[in-house]
Amino acid sequence: MDAETKRRVEKMVVGILEKADMTEMTEFKVRSLASERLGIDLSGSREVKKFVRGIVENFLESRAAQAEGGGTAGDEEEVEEQRGDRKRGRAAHDDDEEEEEQEDSSGDEDVDENGDPILCRLSSKRRVTLQEFRGKTLVSIREYYLKDGKELPSSKGISLTTEQWVAFKKAVPAIEKAIREIQSG
Repeated sequence: MDAETKRRVEKMVVGILEKADMTEMTEFKVRSLASERLGIDLSGSREVKKFVRGIVENFLESRAAQAEGGGTAGDEEEVEEQRGDRKRGRAAHDDDEEEEEQEDSSGDEDVDENGDPILCRLSSKRRVTLQEFRGKTLVSIREYYLKDGKELPSSKGISLTTEQWVAFKKAVPAIEKAIREIQSG
């Protein structure tokens, strides 16, 4: 895809996202709408799908940054929930793409549906994964649900940057102390 086409696709995708009901929009729907409006097939190659995914992720990250910077905690939670909704929608509509990604990942490592390493299974429905998002490493503690035999991430959970993870780790002794006090009292 040439630079001019990429620019047109990016402009169209961002325009769609800005006007969309983010609780209903999925990456698949964005690609379909943009394809229809531009007259370009955006679901054919894996490279094109990744390009559109990058635009969507950049858009979400900028919304999350706005929520963190000037919004309320509720705004940030809404952005995270919308991100989870879109991931579920993408998983439901892009099974073929996920199967390709799974084939690329090594069978020796415990990974989730997106190819992210699973660091810890807290229960049958909760796990800790490590993921890269826009060049940032995130520790994601999330609840998963089963759909069509696949474990998919729900919107219930939190993703911590490495700085937030370090701050949390430093607080663990105080948390453990408070737990002991509650349990003994």
